[in-house]
Amino acid sequence: MAELTLTTFLTLDGVMQAPGGPNEDTSGNFQHGGWLVPHADADVGLIISDIFMKADAFLLGRTTYDIFSAYWPKVTDAYDPIAGALNSLPKFVASRTKDTFGWDSTSHIRGIRKDLLELKERFPREVQVHGSCGLAQTLIENDLIDEYRLFTFPVVLGSGKRLFGVGTVPAMFKLVSSRTTSSGAIYSVYRRGAAFKTGSFELE
Repeated sequence: MAELTLTTFLTLDGVMQAPGGPNEDTSGNFQHGGWLVPHADADVGLIISDIFMKADAFLLGRTTYDIFSAYWPKVTDAYDPIAGALNSLPKFVASRTKDTFGWDSTSHIRGIRKDLLELKERFPREVQVHGSCGLAQTLIENDLIDEYRLFTFPVVLGSGKRLFGVGTVPAMFKLVSSRTTSSGAIYSVYRRGAAFKTGSFELE
């Protein structure tokens, strides 16, 4: 059975909205699109390429699907690991407003809670989520993500959609690995940890 992994780019204050360009996602009057670009480096590219080589399928939110489908089919380099994976492997889109999609090997998924287990049973390695902020909130809320792969960049924005938004259920995670890229980004891999608990340093 496949694992469900989430890979995303974050600012120091947790914003994941529109990292790659000013027009990716302007909802909420977001004006900082493209914040990641000045900090992209070869290390990030190598890590991302390695992640995509582990994929058997992709689960995407509608906005991320629209961004990807407008760009990656135009990348025809057979040796590009990202384009090769996205253009050839099965893609499933969680959307409430659209159920047909033009990108090859793309299908609609109607109910995340109901259909995800069946989807994971179809593949042996990974079903990968990339970006997809709205979808991520649903997956987090229902504790459906097996592994988080987070790139945190030395940027603070103060506004925008966050990975762990309002209403996130308290949880604890285990750090599996971490490394720093040449531009100062930190790549961290987390899995579910022990049950959430609190403590106290107060003197009795």
